[in-house]
Amino acid sequence: MTTTGADRDTAGVEGARRGWGWWGRRRSAVLDVSLAVVSALECGLEGVGFAEKASLPVPLGVLFGLVVGSVLVVRRRWPITVVLVSIAVTPAEMGYLMGLVGLYSLAASEVPRRFTAALAGMSTAAVYIVTVVRMRADVAQADVGQADFDPSGWYVPVMSLLLTLGLNAPPLLLGLYIGARRRLMESLRERADSLEQELSLLADRAEQRAQWARQEERTRIAREMHDVVAHRVSLMVVHAAALQAVALKDPQKAVKNAALVGDMGRQALTELREMLGVLREEAPAVPAAPAAAPLAAVGRAAAAAAEAAAQDGGPCLDALPDLVEQSRQAGAVVEFVVMGEARAYGAEVEQTAYRVVQEALTNVHKHAAGAEVVVRLAHREAEVAMQVENGPSDAAAAAADLPSGGNGLVGMRERVTRLGGAFVSGPTDAGGFRVSAVLPVAAAAEVVPQRSA
Repeated sequence: MTTTGADRDTAGVEGARRGWGWWGRRRSAVLDVSLAVVSALECGLEGVGFAEKASLPVPLGVLFGLVVGSVLVVRRRWPITVVLVSIAVTPAEMGYLMGLVGLYSLAASEVPRRFTAALAGMSTAAVYIVTVVRMRADVAQADVGQADFDPSGWYVPVMSLLLTLGLNAPPLLLGLYIGARRRLMESLRERADSLEQELSLLADRAEQRAQWARQEERTRIAREMHDVVAHRVSLMVVHAAALQAVALKDPQKAVKNAALVGDMGRQALTELREMLGVLREEAPAVPAAPAAAPLAAVGRAAAAAAEAAAQDGGPCLDALPDLVEQSRQAGAVVEFVVMGEARAYGAEVEQTAYRVVQEALTNVHKHAAGAEVVVRLAHREAEVAMQVENGPSDAAAAAADLPSGGNGLVGMRERVTRLGGAFVSGPTDAGGFRVSAVLPVAAAAEVVPQRSA
């Protein structure tokens, strides 16, 4: 799986942090250092006036201003510290740049909003008090002897409030906007990375579903080939063995058996041609890039392929009497019993029922030569059941010596369980073998005349 944008960004940020401390990028470090230098120079110049008012040595006031102004270098890491220092030096009338930048950094940071509001309120109150005191002194000094103007009324408080808001509100609002925008961009980036990961997972799942669909199609084709070839060829081998036994004793019966062998071979070839024809028709419909197909499309394609395979010339329950008759012609004693009112079912249900009976009769020819067989077909309200039971093989009957791949019962079980049915097989107490299957069906279709043996 490819590396996502989040991984690339994280790797880049971690590498930058290792080289530039908490800034992350060189540009941020240069900006903060430059602001700290300007703030230190400003506070150093303002320290001269502070030293004169406080009756301190001027170098000490300048040094104090330089130290205070340089605190701005940590505004990204500790914005609360910068704001507290700016509030502390507000009575000394220094650190205006530090106060503005500190409020902006605080509002744009991830500090909880209640702390931001409290510190912004403290800074505004400090600036307002200092502005009122300074403006009151300036106005009083400028208007000495003017009895018609009293600055202690509304002028000084209102003007001080306007100046304070004009000084503190812009950086605070700008910081809130930048912080909200930054958080929005981070959330959008995380969402984009999440979508990229989901698309990667969906692509992997689509590839798995496509592989599963191909494997399912191969398994279905293998079952069809096994059912068609095994049954027809088994009957052909049985008839050939009978032909060899009676060729010299009963020429007419030998001719009849030879004709049956030819019919079986032609039927096997016909079914194989039909199956190959279906495969050639379905081949162009397979997409060139299955991994790019949507999951729903892959599922619908697999279902459509299975349904088409079931409907294109597949056997149905109407062909069971002919199937039983073929086994009888091969010398087996087969009884066909139908219970319930016969009706039509879905193509896939009828084909599965037919294949179960066909494979069970094939196993009888392979492993129980001369055994008596009972084929039962039961039509129930919401299901159709079939059972093939044979007795013990006749020791006097010549075994056909047919090879077995061991896939017959497995294929039958797969067919039945894929439709949600139940499959049971095993030996009987009488020494024979029984195969039973029950398939669920939809609502009954139109009633057809009952079939009989």
